Amino acid sequence: MPTGLDRALWRAVAAFRVLSLGYAGGLIVHHRHLYDRPVVAWSVLGGMAVWTVLATKLYAVRAPHPGALLLVIDLTLAVGAVLATRAALSADRIAAGDPTLPVAWAAAPVLAWGVAAGPLGGALAGLAVSAADLVERWSAPSEATINGVVLLLLGGLVVGYVVQLARAAQAQLARAVQIEAATRERDRLAARIHDSVLQVLALVARRGGEIGGDAAELGRLAGEQEIALRTLVASPPQATQAGSSDLRALLTPYASSTVSVAAPAESVLLSTDAARDVADAVAAALDNVARHAGAGARAWVLVEDEGTAVVVTVRDDGEGFALGRLEEAAGSGRLGVDRSIRGRIRALGGDLAVTSSPGVGTEVEMRVPRTHQG
Repeated sequence: MPTGLDRALWRAVAAFRVLSLGYAGGLIVHHRHLYDRPVVAWSVLGGMAVWTVLATKLYAVRAPHPGALLLVIDLTLAVGAVLATRAALSADRIAAGDPTLPVAWAAAPVLAWGVAAGPLGGALAGLAVSAADLVERWSAPSEATINGVVLLLLGGLVVGYVVQLARAAQAQLARAVQIEAATRERDRLAARIHDSVLQVLALVARRGGEIGGDAAELGRLAGEQEIALRTLVASPPQATQAGSSDLRALLTPYASSTVSVAAPAESVLLSTDAARDVADAVAAALDNVARHAGAGARAWVLVEDEGTAVVVTVRDDGEGFALGRLEEAAGSGRLGVDRSIRGRIRALGGDLAVTSSPGVGTEVEMRVPRTHQG
């Protein structure tokens, strides 16, 4: 579905087509006594008028992607109108520098190609129309002809490039508006949660510690949930692109009284499938910490964005182990680390490094390249 920007761009191309048709028509009327075959000039003008009406409607209906066939037909008709000048004007008049029949109207498909296909498309269309202009004046190309060729090429490039920039800016604005709306909603919910749920959890945690016994365990669990909930409502809204997810938003909920999560201030985007697999691998690593690192062990999750790759490190201060135990566990059929962590990361084209020794804790580093598309 065309956006407001796309509709505005195609309306601008249509306006240029109509105005340039009026200019071409005025020149043909003014130079009518100079044509060797006036019927050719009038026929070309009539064809240009009919195609202007049709093209305006077709581009409006097919926006923002008009299709290759429509673009090729548009360009072919413009090139044909330029080449038809030789059938209407004598060689002497062409050598004298008389304008081509369509004059500026022939630049309309160059603009259309730039809008539809970017700077490369605009340049190719400008090259085609310029070639027709050079063929039409091959016997005596003037300085004005060369200037026109350069302007067509530059016009196609510049229009295509500016359109790309405008569309990128529009996409960024849309994402910013989405994030702003999500931030407002998050702040509203955070205020309500703070006034109700978080206060209740804090009260349970405090009273459980005062009472002791089983109530102390209940208070400890309530305290962990309070920390996790505070972290969740304080985390930035998830920034997404088509098919991508922010890894920070998937890892932040793992924070608790024993787990700290550190991530960049800006979004860490991966393909949605890759982000979920990394989050699952981190969850498996934290589960290993809870099960094997010993009572009271703490864990830290660090997210680093290197541009071409994303690195997630899970480190704990637990009991640690001799690295040979991993191979022993895999050999005996216990495939926890090998399948739940290493298998996921390797499936993403990444690398896993595990560093540990007895008494100094364990560090698991996961490196996932951004080139992987799932």
